Amino acid sequence: MHEPQRRIPVALSTASVYPERAPAAFEIAALLGYDGIEVMVWSDPVSQDVAALGKLSEKYGLPIMAVHAPCLIITQRVWSPEPAVRLELARDAALALGAPTVVVHPPYRWQREYARGFAAQLDRMSQESPITVAVENMYPLRARKREWTPYYPDWDPTLAGYDNYTLDISHAAVARANPLELAERMGERLTHLHLGDGTGLGRDEHLVPGHGTQPCAEVLEHLVKTNFSGTVAVEVSTRSAKQSREKRESDLAETLEFARKYLSTPVPV
Repeated sequence: MHEPQRRIPVALSTASVYPERAPAAFEIAALLGYDGIEVMVWSDPVSQDVAALGKLSEKYGLPIMAVHAPCLIITQRVWSPEPAVRLELARDAALALGAPTVVVHPPYRWQREYARGFAAQLDRMSQESPITVAVENMYPLRARKREWTPYYPDWDPTLAGYDNYTLDISHAAVARANPLELAERMGERLTHLHLGDGTGLGRDEHLVPGHGTQPCAEVLEHLVKTNFSGTVAVEVSTRSAKQSREKRESDLAETLEFARKYLSTPVPV
């Protein structure tokens, strides 16, 4: 006999509407039927404003399911110049917004003090609140046949061993790693997924699933089979749509349809 598993929620990352801003993400997510929102905290002022985000969540009836801490190169001054403080503020924002998850990248190697205390900070934060802080897989940089990992201790967080992980399929493509194998290594500690495709080029593509070479469908089916209890967040690039809202909505509708198709796969019981 086959029965469908619990419905895994699909959220829309505000990064997916760039260069539009967070309000557009809420509007599009509500229009297309997404289950919620992941807020990428970056240069967009609305993404940094907890009160404004709360009002958007209420206006569109969409829960905020994750807060992505500001840890990109371009967000090193958002909220605070100190990365440890930015992580704490992301946790505080998640608490205020009712989001169960904070996504964070591994420390950069040059953030020596932050890197030394990163694991201990995660342990302490897990004791202070119910928020899950999920460390995301990244990728090495390549140039002139050389490869360098700017993250400490590695782009692959499973090598360090943390309590919770975010699996990003597009990042796995850049790293030329099999995302399904990464998911299996993460095991029950996999608590959040960034859905986006890639072709293995040396840049982060975040393609609509099915437009690259990654086993996106198989990863989603793996979540169903392993009774994944977290959230799938759509993180695709719609920059090619430029100012065309119609094309952007089409790409995000296609991604949602893809996610729902493979997350509804029944499994034997």
